[in-house]
Amino acid sequence: MLLIHCPYCDETLPEAEFAYAGEAHVDRPADPMALSDDEWAAFLFIRSNPKGVHAERWRHVHGCARFFNAERDTVTDAFVSTYRAGEPRPGTKCSAGAPAGDDMKVAAE
Repeated sequence: MLLIHCPYCDETLPEAEFAYAGEAHVDRPADPMALSDDEWAAFLFIRSNPKGVHAERWRHVHGCARFFNAERDTVTDAFVSTYRAGEPRPGTKCSAGAPAGDDMKVAAE
């Protein structure tokens, strides 16, 4: 069983309390109508899938119902950290609304 820490409730609870909500820090298109079908499809469906630590969005469904971000190691399934939505990813200067740059790249080695 995975244990996840909600940064709003300040509780560590079983995974059943939460719902996965996709990759964190994904830039939304400013003008979706200006995108081609291929660009829109890429935005909707193409996500990074790194081996190692990955930033994800989660929702505390059976608690405060708020969304938050988490860093999870995709190899071990261990949660490295959780942090409130809108806060920068720990160890980076990137904020949730800023473009994802080198801070979102994870070495595959």
